[in-house]
Formats: sequence, structure tokens, C-alpha cells
Amino acid sequence: MIAEVVFNVPLDRSFHYLIPASLADQIEPGVRVIAPFGSRDQVGMVITRLSDSPIAKLKPIRQMIDASAVITGERWALARWITDYYCCSLGEALAAMVPSAIRVGPDAAATTPGRRDGKMASVVTAAPRPVLTPAQEQALGTIMNVCAADTFGEVLIHGVTGSGKTEVYLRVIEAALAAGRGALYLIPEIALTPQTVERLHQRFGERVVVWHSRLTATQRRSNWTRLACGDCQVVVGARSAVFAPVQRLGVIVVDEEQETSYKQEAVPHVHAREVARARARLAQAVLVLGSATPSIESYYQATQPGGRMVVLPERVQGRPLPRVELIDLRDDVHGRRRAGAVSVMLQRALEQTVARNEQAMLLLNRRGFARSAQCQLCGAVKRCAQCSVPLIYHAGAGQLICHYCNRQEQPPTVCDVCHKGYLKFRGSGTERIESELHRLFPTESIARMDRDTTKDRQSHHRLYQAVKNQQVRLLVGTQMIAKGFDFPQVTLVGVVSADTELNLPDFRAGERTFDLLTQMAGRAGRGDQPGRVLVQTYCPDHYAIQAARQQDYLQFYREEITMRRRLGLPPFLHLIELTVIGGSSERVGQAAGQLAERLRQHGKSARISLLGPAPHRIPRLRRAYRMCLMLKGRAVEPMVVVLRQVLQPGRKFAGLPVKVNVDPL
Repeated sequence: MIAEVVFNVPLDRSFHYLIPASLADQIEPGVRVIAPFGSRDQVGMVITRLSDSPIAKLKPIRQMIDASAVITGERWALARWITDYYCCSLGEALAAMVPSAIRVGPDAAATTPGRRDGKMASVVTAAPRPVLTPAQEQALGTIMNVCAADTFGEVLIHGVTGSGKTEVYLRVIEAALAAGRGALYLIPEIALTPQTVERLHQRFGERVVVWHSRLTATQRRSNWTRLACGDCQVVVGARSAVFAPVQRLGVIVVDEEQETSYKQEAVPHVHAREVARARARLAQAVLVLGSATPSIESYYQATQPGGRMVVLPERVQGRPLPRVELIDLRDDVHGRRRAGAVSVMLQRALEQTVARNEQAMLLLNRRGFARSAQCQLCGAVKRCAQCSVPLIYHAGAGQLICHYCNRQEQPPTVCDVCHKGYLKFRGSGTERIESELHRLFPTESIARMDRDTTKDRQSHHRLYQAVKNQQVRLLVGTQMIAKGFDFPQVTLVGVVSADTELNLPDFRAGERTFDLLTQMAGRAGRGDQPGRVLVQTYCPDHYAIQAARQQDYLQFYREEITMRRRLGLPPFLHLIELTVIGGSSERVGQAAGQLAERLRQHGKSARISLLGPAPHRIPRLRRAYRMCLMLKGRAVEPMVVVLRQVLQPGRKFAGLPVKVNVDPL
């Protein structure tokens, strides 16, 4: 017998191998194997068995990894959809769906469904179910009607922060379990996992498993096995959880569906929300999207004929939304009243909050201590030798660090360019804000939550518990503190700089700013005490900031959708970003120009337009030069067909690799 195998390589083809006699009865589609590929052995996935092959001499499979299939059911069709939509190979799609740490052994196949270690999984009901508000009842009724159709359906829940979206999710999952079906619950940040898992465990007990990149290899194997055997029916996790082997999938919840963290940086560049939509359609399940600030694409789709949306306009228990005030930093500059990154007004508000024994959260979506190191004499900025970006100063490590390639350098004593001037650290990051808070409040407990302080596996959980138990009075962090946290004693939220996202060269800059400000404002006033939000900005009149101040999504949406329609941007057209990469800037530029010409020729009949080529946002990354092109079309599939015609095997052109990013963010 012969096995048809695909590998995690950018080649749109499969390979044939002989099945050894010792494995003839064990190898089946969906099983991973080790087989010779080129000059070394590689892991591949068996996609079918054949009785003959046109190739005369075949190499044998070396070893079988899994005792049973790791890809089954609708996930086969999902892998092929990913291949067609995201312009990757089937091997790349399948490799993304199954973590390398997973090893499915014979004990997994023999485990009795519904049992774990010989004991029936119990349901914990420690917390009583809250009484639903009329808006929650109406939303739940709409979703239940969609579920009753027993076919694919999609509903967007647009609910203000604190309106009880999570309770609606839990009731929908409860109904799916009662019908004998499973559920996926996706969240955007690992930092939110402890809080969300706690809620799901209170409701569903040991039927819940966690799935995210911070799990150990043993935890991944255990959770995968329990799901594959039907021992657990609910998965909660970040982006990669969308591929979990849930049996008889009935509902997929994507919380904070607008979050950019759902988009994968590695190949294939999938977006978990779109994969969830495709998987729900293939499994005849219901997709529930939820957010206080839905993405423009999701909101537009929900308002079109056939779309469904439910609205939760008020917070539970009638709690008011927090009062949002803008601090015009131009006044501080003109009046010379600003001593640091924290304005006088924000400082006074923090003092009042601390005096009342309440908690406060400060947001600055930038890591490190200072954003650049600049010579005071010649003005030169210290840059990464491998990337075209300034180095960020991290005071804790005492290093200048590149946030793209992780290159680290000791800050020089004098400027490398003029050899005379001294360097001055400019701009603020979360480290500097934390340092300033320690100076202002030396006796208070202060914590920081960003990628630098959450490297340890248990760090998210420890920080969450510390804030929840009020062991931390002041919390400063990046965007990971802006979503989903529910701390009743947080009465003050401060946004150190609302302009951080606004000044990026990206048509979604306004959307990201509005989203971040609105979500961060929602962390305040979730208990009995009213909340207050102070937003520092140099652009108080920008429509995104004004809409966030009023917490008026429709006002923002009307402005944004008008701009998108006028410029032919998503959701009216799809984009595919192509990045040509190489070691020589001249060769990269030449290849990008030739690729653009070929794409224009092939794209005319498919009504595809092309922008570029142009230098990439980061023209040089890890010593490689980059040029980008942008395809625009009404549908992705015709653009992918053209790309497969134009690009050479291995997704190359003129001998250089081309990164293909469908629906880029």
C-alpha cells in the first residue's frame, strides 16, 4: 500500500511513500508520519491511501507518530478551505491545526467517553446563575431560535461594556451541551484566560478544557485526548483553540471579535474569526460574535440582508457607563504644567482614588521605558542594525532592545554618529509610567502587565488574582488590560496617550483607537461605585476620540463606513498584501516591479486592482529588505487563483520568497 503525504512546506502538491508491512493496518488518513523529505526526515500528514503510484521507486515511511487520526470530521474540509482562502499549501494548513507537541496514543482511543481517570466528570454549580435583564432575555431568545434551526447561523451581539454578554454566551453553551453538542469559546488574550476559565468552570465543571500557547506539552496532550475522546465538550482559549477537536460542535463563541490578536502572524496568516465562521458552516453550528466595539466588517455584515444582530444597550443592574473626560495635552504644554507622562489632572484623580481605597488602571500601549534614544547634539536616533526601526530602552534590563528581532545592546556612553553628544531617552512606555507611579505613590502597591512581565506561564493568573483580591492598588499595562477584565473596585481608568494608535500609517488607525479607548473605559465603574475615565490626547477633536468620549459606536461607525466606501476599502473590497523579501534592496525592488507587471496582466480579466510596489512599513527586517504590493478585489478566491498562476513553486518570484497575507491587519 502507498500513503499520500503532505508536508509543512509551501508546495501545492503531495508525495507518495510506501507503507511498511508492520504499519499496513495502522496508517490511515489523518495520522502523522515521519518520512524522508529531501536530505532529512520530516513530519508529514497522511491524506489518503493508494493502491498504486505513477512513481517507480518510492521511499518507505520511517515511523508513525499517532496511533489514531488527529484530523477527523469537518476539520478535513476546514483545512482545504484554509488552503484555498489563505493561499497556502494543504500541508501548512494541517500543520497549523495540530500542535507538534500532540501525540495521540492507543490509550486515547480506548478511553471511555464521559470519563476521566475512571471517574465521571462532575459539574460545579458554586455560583448561582444571575437573573437576565430584558435585553439579555431577548438576545438569548434570538440566538436560541437560530440554534433551533439545526443548521449554520451567525449572530452578532453588540453590547456595551458590562452589559452581560458573557452570561448570554454561557446560556447558549449550556443549551448546546443539553442537546449533546460541544462548544468553542474564543478569547483574544491569554491574560483573560484565568477569569474566563473561572466562570466556565463554575458553570460546567470538568467538561471545560483550556487551550492556548502557554500550555505545557503534557497539558496539550492531555486536553487534546480528553476532547478527542468526548470526555470534555467545552474549549476555552485563544486563537489556536479554533482548531481544537471538539466532538459534535454546536456553537462557537468569539468574544471581542474585533481584536487584532485573532490574526496569526505565522503562515498560514489565518484570522480565527474567519476560520470560526468557516468551521461553524461546515459543522452546521451557530457562530456567536460579541463585542462592545464590533469590527467595521462584522457590523456591516450584520446590517445587510440576512444578517442578524442583537443589542445590549445598558449595563446589568442599571449601572451607568463611566464618565469620560478628555485632557488636552496641548494646554499642559502651553502652560508648562506637565512634569511627566502623567498630567496634573490625572495625577490628582489618582490621588483621590488612592485616598478612597479604590483601584485604578492606566493604559499605555507601548512597552519599555523610552521609545527612542536620541543624541542631544546631532539628533541621531539609535537604530537596530538589522531592522529599520529605533531601539527601545528597557530600564529593567538596562538594554536597548529591538521589538522585532529582539537584538539587545548596551546604551552607548556617547553618540555613535557624532561621537560627541550624549543620548537622551525620549517618549514613554509602560516601564516609565510604572516608575512615575512609584515616585508619586511610594507606599502603594503597583503592578505592570505587559509582555515583559507576563513571560512566565502563571504570570497572568497571579496578576489577575492580585488585582481581584485588591492586593494591587494601581495597575499599568498595554492593551492586554483593556479587554474583558471585571474588577468591581476599579473606579478610575487613565489613558496616558490616546494618540499612540491614531498616528500609525494605517486606514484602521481610527477604528483601533476608538476600540481601545472604549474598551479601556469599560473597565471602570463595574461595581457599586461610579466610574471615571481620563483620556490624555493631543487630538481631542478627532472623530474617533470624540465618539469614544461619548461611547457612541454608531456615531463612529457612520464616519468610518463613509470613508471606507469612498476609498474602496474593507468591507467593500478584500485586500491581499504581498511582501517580496531578499538580501539586496536592488534585487527586491526589481523583483517587486516584475511581479506587479505580471499581476496587472493576469488581474485584468478578474477585475483585480493593484497598488504598489512600495517600500514596506518596515523596509528592512532581520537584515532582509522588503517591498510590498496590495491586491484589491471584491472576492478573495479570484485573487488567490491569479496568485497561484503568477507565483512560482514555493511561493517565490524571481527566486525570492513572497509572503502572502490575505485580509491583512
